[in-house]
Amino acid sequence: MELAAERPLGASSLDRDPLTLEQVRDCFPALANKTYFNFGGQGPLPQPAIEAMTAAWQTMQQLGPFSSAVGEWVNGQLDATRQTFAEELGATADTIALTENVTAGCNIALWGIDWRSGDRLLLTDCEHPGVIAAAQAIAQRWNVTLDYFPLRDWPDRANLPDAIAQALQPTTRLVLVSHALWNTGEVLDVGAIGRACRQQQPSVQILVDAAQSIGMLPLDLPALEVDFYAGTGHKWCCGPDGLGVLYVNPNSTLEPTFVGWRGITADRQGNPTGHKPTGQRFEVATSSYALGVGLQASLSLHRRWGSAQERYGRIVVLADRLWQQLQGIPQIDCWLDQPPTTGLVSFRVGGDQHNARSLVSTLEAQGFLLRTLPNPDCARACVHYFSTEADIDRLIEQIRAIV
Repeated sequence: MELAAERPLGASSLDRDPLTLEQVRDCFPALANKTYFNFGGQGPLPQPAIEAMTAAWQTMQQLGPFSSAVGEWVNGQLDATRQTFAEELGATADTIALTENVTAGCNIALWGIDWRSGDRLLLTDCEHPGVIAAAQAIAQRWNVTLDYFPLRDWPDRANLPDAIAQALQPTTRLVLVSHALWNTGEVLDVGAIGRACRQQQPSVQILVDAAQSIGMLPLDLPALEVDFYAGTGHKWCCGPDGLGVLYVNPNSTLEPTFVGWRGITADRQGNPTGHKPTGQRFEVATSSYALGVGLQASLSLHRRWGSAQERYGRIVVLADRLWQQLQGIPQIDCWLDQPPTTGLVSFRVGGDQHNARSLVSTLEAQGFLLRTLPNPDCARACVHYFSTEADIDRLIEQIRAIV
C-alpha cells in the first residue's frame, strides 16, 4: 500500500509552473456556484488544500496515529507551517507561534503582560469586538483602564502616529491597533505608530491585529518594529479555519500564560526545564496538524500566480474599480472618501426601501455573498486578486437593480 506521506501533499493535476488567474479560480470549488465577496470574513479553500489535508490525515492514520514515525512527521510539518507563515510575514521561523486564530494570538499577548492595578491599555474605536472583549476582561480582572483613541472620526490622518502617541498616559503598558481596519479597509502605518509611541514612552509595547493584512499586504515584520502581530490563515490566505499565527518580536520577554509540551524544553528523562526561547514557547500541545499542510498548499497556490506585491497590486486595482462604481449609485455612500488600499470596501445603503442588511440578504439569494457590519449599519464587499472585473460589474448591476 502506498502511504500518503510518500506522495506530495496537496498534489493535483496542476504542475508547479506559474498559474493564470483562470487556473487559480478553477482551484476553488466555492467559486463555481456563487460570486464571492467575503474574503475578509473567510477565504474559500482551494482544492489543492483540501487534497493536502486529506492526504495528511491519511498519512497519520497509516503511520499511527500515534507512533515515533507520526511524531517525526508532525514535527516536520509544524516546522514547515511556521516557515510558510514566516515567509508571508517577511520574518524568520523562530519568531512564529502557531495559534488557532487572530483572537487567540491577541489573547496570548494581552494575558501575558504583568498587569497591575492602575495600568492603562490604549486601543482605537475601530477594533474588532472579539479583541475589545479580551481587553475588557483584562480591565475587569486587574483594574486596568481602557483608553479609546477616536480613530474613526479623526480628521488628520497624516498626523495619526503622533496623535496616538500623544494619547499615551504615564502608565500605558500596551497599544493595540489594527494594521488594516476590518470595518473601513483603511491601512494604518503601524510601524510609524509604534515608533512614535516608543519615542513618547520607551517601555510601551505594540500589539497589532493583523486579521485583514496577512495574505493581502506585502509584509516585512522586522521593519515594522512591533512587539506582537496576530493573524490568521483562513481569511486572505484562503487556508483552513482553525489555524492562526502570532509573530513575537525576538527582543520580547513576554512569558506564556498557557504552557504545554510543544512550548517547553526537557531533560533526558522528559522533565520540563523551561520555555523554548523562540516564538514556539507560546504553542501548547496537540492540535490539528493537517491544517498546516492545507495552509502550505493554499499559499503555494497564491505564490504560483504572483508575488505578495503583485497580488496586492491587483487587489488595490480591483478595490478601486468597485469603489468608483459604487460612487455612481445615489443610494450608496462609501465609508471611505477615497478608494481603499485594501480589498475591503464598506458602504452605507440609503433610501426608504432598503438598508445594508436587506441588501446583503437579497444579494445572497441571488448568489452574491457580502456581509453586514454594525455601527454604523454598512455592507462590506471584499475583492481578492483572483476576483474578476466581471464579478465586480455584475455586483454593481445587481445593487443598482435592488436599490
